[in-house]
Amino acid sequence: MMRTRPNYLGGLAGFAWLAIVLVPVYYVVVTSLRNQRGFYDANPLSLPAPPTLSAYELVLRNNFWRYFANSVVVTLATVAIAVAVALMAAYYVVRGTTWFSRFTYRGYLLGLAIPIQATIIPVYYLITRAQLYDTLLAIILPSVAFAIPLSVIILANFLRDVPNELFESMRVDGAGDWRMLFSLVLPMIRPAVVTVAVYDGLNVWNGFLFPLILTQSPDQRVLPLALWSFQGQFRVNIPAVLAAVVLSTLPVLALYVLGRRQLVSGLTAGFGK
Repeated sequence: MMRTRPNYLGGLAGFAWLAIVLVPVYYVVVTSLRNQRGFYDANPLSLPAPPTLSAYELVLRNNFWRYFANSVVVTLATVAIAVAVALMAAYYVVRGTTWFSRFTYRGYLLGLAIPIQATIIPVYYLITRAQLYDTLLAIILPSVAFAIPLSVIILANFLRDVPNELFESMRVDGAGDWRMLFSLVLPMIRPAVVTVAVYDGLNVWNGFLFPLILTQSPDQRVLPLALWSFQGQFRVNIPAVLAAVVLSTLPVLALYVLGRRQLVSGLTAGFGK
């Protein structure tokens, strides 16, 4: 039996990477628990004495919950529409037998190569012509469009693993495409659906460009845009800015912790076939 030698160099590199990741997080959380005076007087990495929630109270009094609610509405609507459309499109791509289904899949692949920044002018034109400017729908629609290509690719690669015999047996029993989609496909590729939902949710929650270009009213701000405005509003109150960062990060962190395994496995399957 061969004995493996400990990889001390790899262990040191792992601890170094852990420190690189954790030190900024520690700094943000600790600083958000200071008052404004303590930020300038104390050691940046020392624990606040005593800790205070005054920065969080200040942020919550400045319409934080309105911005939070806007982000929740945009994220949930985008994820629901994108996942539903991507599921039906993936089913058509995999189960379709015509040349158009193969052409459609290539179109989704092409969609991955189009950067958001290159489309912002035509998107802005379409939104203004549709009289949707400065609404949450103006953020939701283009976010859905850019979430669909990768979602279809991930779901299609999972759907190809579903045995064809299951489809044939349901077809013999008289099931149509809609019944097979919801009774067979959806339960079988549920991990992929969760993966797509988590990935799309993270992207939309952190999205900044569409809210910046397609909205202007404070009532329509989402959290990334609100953090940008907080930097000007609390420009000398660094603990308040970092408190807003912590509050806006908590839902994303919770979502990632709950779905991290399915997210990684789904993305690996989506790109590994």
